[in-house]
Amino acid sequence: MASEKAFISLLNQHQKIIYKVCNLYMDQHSDREDLFQEITLQAWKAYGNFRGDAKFSTWLYRVALNTAITFFRKEKRKPDIYSTDQVPEQGDEPGDGIEEQVKAMYAAIGELSKIDKAIVMLYLEDYSYNGIGEMMGITANNVAVKMNRIKTKLKEETRKQLAFTEM
Repeated sequence: MASEKAFISLLNQHQKIIYKVCNLYMDQHSDREDLFQEITLQAWKAYGNFRGDAKFSTWLYRVALNTAITFFRKEKRKPDIYSTDQVPEQGDEPGDGIEEQVKAMYAAIGELSKIDKAIVMLYLEDYSYNGIGEMMGITANNVAVKMNRIKTKLKEETRKQLAFTEM
């Protein structure tokens, strides 16, 4: 019972981690809710093995990312169903370009592999390469190499997105 209360307390303190992972991997609100529940369940199942060698937040990121990747693969096997409420509305006022750049960057991040998305998310959360490597199970040098490649890929994709929207 004490471990259940400790888990709930820690989960409540760090639930933003789960929300970030859910938003990164799922587009639909209902899918994000399902993934949130699945991550919470997997974290609870694995909590008995949490030794405290790493911070709880680091451990939770790892559980959340692994669960999200597995969940995403399962979801990809389902047929796509589109509804009319998913169509983005076009604004009447032109932006100053910043909004378009942000949209282009998110679109480019959306095109990355699931592993690369996870690395970018952790990088944007100001985790060190060592911290990212620990969570992802790779070396800090490997993270640095991947980040350089990801940055190059994002710059190219963002330029493409912006060029496409200007047509």
